[in-house]
Amino acid sequence: MTNTMVKVTVFLLVVLGIYLWIGYSITELTGGERTASAAVDVSPEGGEAIYWGKGRCFTCHSVGGQGSAVRGPNHGQFGEKFPLPMGARAAERAKERAEKTGEEFTAVDYIVESLSDPGAYVVKGYKNEMAVVYAPPISLNLNEIKAVVAYMMSLGGDLDMAAIDTEPGELTAGFYGKIAAAAAAGGGDPVAGQLVFEDNCLDCHVVAGEGGEGGEIGPDLSATAKKGLKFIAESILQPGKKITKGFETFVLVDKEGRKVVGLKSRDEGGEVDITKANGEVVTVAKAEIKEITQDSTQSLMPDDLSEAMTVKDYQDVLSFMMLQKGQ
Repeated sequence: MTNTMVKVTVFLLVVLGIYLWIGYSITELTGGERTASAAVDVSPEGGEAIYWGKGRCFTCHSVGGQGSAVRGPNHGQFGEKFPLPMGARAAERAKERAEKTGEEFTAVDYIVESLSDPGAYVVKGYKNEMAVVYAPPISLNLNEIKAVVAYMMSLGGDLDMAAIDTEPGELTAGFYGKIAAAAAAGGGDPVAGQLVFEDNCLDCHVVAGEGGEGGEIGPDLSATAKKGLKFIAESILQPGKKITKGFETFVLVDKEGRKVVGLKSRDEGGEVDITKANGEVVTVAKAEIKEITQDSTQSLMPDDLSEAMTVKDYQDVLSFMMLQKGQ
């Protein structure tokens, strides 16, 4: 009996050892174990560590003869296709972006834009498939992105750390704000969030002068970021919890028992207008009204909106709303 137990124990230890060895080997083959890193140094050296580490840039890009990935452009000087390293190349691309957009672009602006909005400029011959590096699963924070920009600019470019870190230009500062908003919203993508907003919210709400096709039955959200992330999140998940003044829900019942629920959009003379959630306006003569009451617990905004969105949609639209800071 004892001999059998010894054999079983040895067998189990051998199996465990093989299992651990296989797990270790797979970890090494896929790039090694990813551990939490200390605060990154905003410098070319810090950016280089991010590029070849947490940022996983090397899975699509190479730098000259360093690396073997070809899915994305080589960031170094490499053959006839890439005669200039990335820093010098960014200065040329900045001129192209300036001509196309009518805005003054610097090399730093171009590189920061390529990280904050990868689809804004796609190199000829490559697909628009770059990951949003400040969103999961990569989730670089703002300082890590600044460090990567410094590393890119150090590759043959005019490295100006103030323009990258402490004194960014107007365009770069705007891109940084977008990244910071995304981080505050849990890593959402504001560009994708704008599409979610347009699909689900634009009929009732206005942002930057656009929308409200349903008669502006929801508040103008152009400056909603000033109310904070918690307010925005609760407005989506629990729309009836706190209703903006002027957008309360009213229940009108006429003398024939017909009920209309919506926003009281006009109350003058002998008539009341009720704007329903679908944008339809119902006009009722005051003489025909049996009762009209405000429902403080109900919002015209759908209660199940969050159920219609994926978790990613929710994070994305939060990050888009966090950019709406008004004038």
